Amino acid sequence: MGKYRYSEVEQQINNVLLHQAIELAEIRRPSTVGMEKQISDSEALLRSLGYGTQLSTLKNAPRKSSAGSQQKVMVVPSWEKLCLDAEKHVGGGNRLEDLFTEEELASNELAIRQLNADYNALHHLDKYDIAICAGAGLLGAAVNILLVGIPQRTPEGLKGGTLANYVREWFDKKFPADEMERLANSKVGKVPYDSQDNRNTEIWVEGLSTYYHRLLSLGHDPLLGLVVGVADILTGRMTTIDKKGKIVSQVIRNYADRKERDIFAAIAKQIIHFKSDITTSMGLPAPLMGLFNLLQFGSIGEEEQTIAEIVQGMYYERYDFIHFCTLSIPVMIVEVVIRIGYGIKRIKEGYSIKDSIPFSMSSEKHPKLGTMMFIGHSAATAVNAGKVFFTKNPMAISYPQWIAFAKYSFRQLKWALIEKTEARDAYVRGVLNEELEEIFVSVGTTFAEVSAEYMVVCE
Repeated sequence: MGKYRYSEVEQQINNVLLHQAIELAEIRRPSTVGMEKQISDSEALLRSLGYGTQLSTLKNAPRKSSAGSQQKVMVVPSWEKLCLDAEKHVGGGNRLEDLFTEEELASNELAIRQLNADYNALHHLDKYDIAICAGAGLLGAAVNILLVGIPQRTPEGLKGGTLANYVREWFDKKFPADEMERLANSKVGKVPYDSQDNRNTEIWVEGLSTYYHRLLSLGHDPLLGLVVGVADILTGRMTTIDKKGKIVSQVIRNYADRKERDIFAAIAKQIIHFKSDITTSMGLPAPLMGLFNLLQFGSIGEEEQTIAEIVQGMYYERYDFIHFCTLSIPVMIVEVVIRIGYGIKRIKEGYSIKDSIPFSMSSEKHPKLGTMMFIGHSAATAVNAGKVFFTKNPMAISYPQWIAFAKYSFRQLKWALIEKTEARDAYVRGVLNEELEEIFVSVGTTFAEVSAEYMVVCE
């Protein structure tokens, strides 16, 4: 506080408060020690003398109105006059600490620390909170290891864990190969960015082939395709990031008949093409997987491959959109278990069901939820990192889990470094403002009582 630079208004308030505190201290009030006892003794004496009835009548009688007599006037000085009087008597550079004794300052500091501690307690995880998020993370990791597994090519097709096989078979039944092939060969399913080699390109695209064209073409990306793919359909282009990381956008003249003029028709064609490709032998890549072609650096493994080459090899081994969906299930398990556990615990702590449903990630509504999500996904991600380390197989990487970890890590870091300090200050200021409001109400009530028989005049 000693180094705090006051604004002009704050400095005026400090001066006035100090001046009035000194004036109040100088007022000599008559001692009231023993007065209540004397009054009680006097009343007892009057009752013993037979004046009890008159005493009761006198005590209950209404006060006489001052009507008819000259009304007293109370003059309230202006703020400017108060400031001038204060500066005249106490000067103009007073600090807020000057209003308090050393004991009061120490008490104020202790109160602020206690309010900060109260706020921190709202976000403190107890042993049950930690058990919920850690257990959820380990459960998700166990499902990943035991039920998803690592997909491998076999004579019967691509096989992985029980859950992975179930999800892939569900997609195969939902999108039958013969039906998807007819859809792909129909006019409504053909798109200009679906060139499978360089025979139709004017600019050479390194690595463009039946195996890799969906990984290289951004129109096939389940997320980017909704923007880039639709734009390519409207313009008759193909936008790619080739195996060497070169970005190429070119018009495919042989596929000019596959263009669409209407954006809604282009969106519909894009979705239909997604559908036709999802269960092909080299299906749609995982979301944003094509962007890894830009990462032309690294020296990983015995073959000293770049990150881009590692990801290209993963796609060749069928690390595709369906496998991404399978890997997303353990991540959802972590989310659901933490949210359900958090909600049940909140209800048992006495909160309403409405306030306990953890849909929002707001730190004000659910102060512990963000931290619990971070811990849960950190545990699941750590197990996955260990799995990759011991298997030495990039196919063991849980792409959705690392995305969730990155998301909650960023949110937690932002909360810890920026938002928490601001939220804690707002909490402390809110409590202090509530107490200050009570003081204002008390002052207003007292002034109304004191000035009831006066005519108040403001200068």
